[in-house]
Amino acid sequence: MTRLIAVLAFDDVKLLDVAGPVEVFAEANRHGADYDVRIVSPHGGDVASSAGIVLRTHSSVAAVLREPVDTALIAGADSLTTWPIGDDLVTAARDLAGAAKRTCSICTGAFILAKACLLDHKRATTHWSAASLLARSYPDVEVEPDSIFVQDGDVFTSAGVTAGIDLTLALVERDFGPDTARAVAQGLVVFMQRPGGQSQFSPALEKPRATAPGLQALVDTIVATPAADHSLERMAARVAVSPRHLRRMFHDELSTTPVRFVESVRIDAAKRLLIEGSSVSIAARESGFGSAESLRRTFALRVGVSPSAYRDRFRTTQR
Repeated sequence: MTRLIAVLAFDDVKLLDVAGPVEVFAEANRHGADYDVRIVSPHGGDVASSAGIVLRTHSSVAAVLREPVDTALIAGADSLTTWPIGDDLVTAARDLAGAAKRTCSICTGAFILAKACLLDHKRATTHWSAASLLARSYPDVEVEPDSIFVQDGDVFTSAGVTAGIDLTLALVERDFGPDTARAVAQGLVVFMQRPGGQSQFSPALEKPRATAPGLQALVDTIVATPAADHSLERMAARVAVSPRHLRRMFHDELSTTPVRFVESVRIDAAKRLLIEGSSVSIAARESGFGSAESLRRTFALRVGVSPSAYRDRFRTTQR
């Protein structure tokens, strides 16, 4: 059975949000799949991507809805987080989703789905840098900021740009099995598929600078010496406040807890050491986790892969 994939594009769309999934589906067809992929726009006509490359669309959304749609795929754009989302784009997404068996968004395409109320009371993700904005703007959406992609019922959302390839590979595997998905990954020279719950490997320290007296100095010390003793009592003593007051300072200034902040710093340090080629044991010791087992447990919980898998995937090939 041919599966009709309708990819919603629009002016300023992120080129890779469209090209990545489309290429995965096209490669799948070369390995026995049967996808009919069509790029559509709200009113038909070509659209200019964010890279300046003009995309030729197959039709308007209304035209493609004359046939059964298997998958609605909503691409993203940087402008979706900075400018109001047009009613025509919201309507197009809502119409496509209403007709499709499953609906997917790539990167900030989640903002279009959220604006269309298609993510209400659902788990979803987007690019890590826009996740907090999505959560603030649409409180009925349960945002999972550090996932590669998230499925909730028949709605799939994915993280930034290349995560759309991971999601599309997952769709191919569901439709035509793991052998086809594996052949596609090999043909495109990408990883078979990062698990949906795997971390986006986003920077852990994207926090505003603290303004409370002494707090930024403490933060700088933690970042500079992740393996030092950063117990709650020791940190509170450095700032000359009680542990309870220190928790309040971290909450108000950095939207986290002291313990979680230290753990994030240590995870970042361990990632850097692993990428540089350190063993798991050395990375654990020098980042402050103490033991390799402690690092493994934290990586499994917070990053979604083992330290050794992270090292093998991201370390340089330079010798």
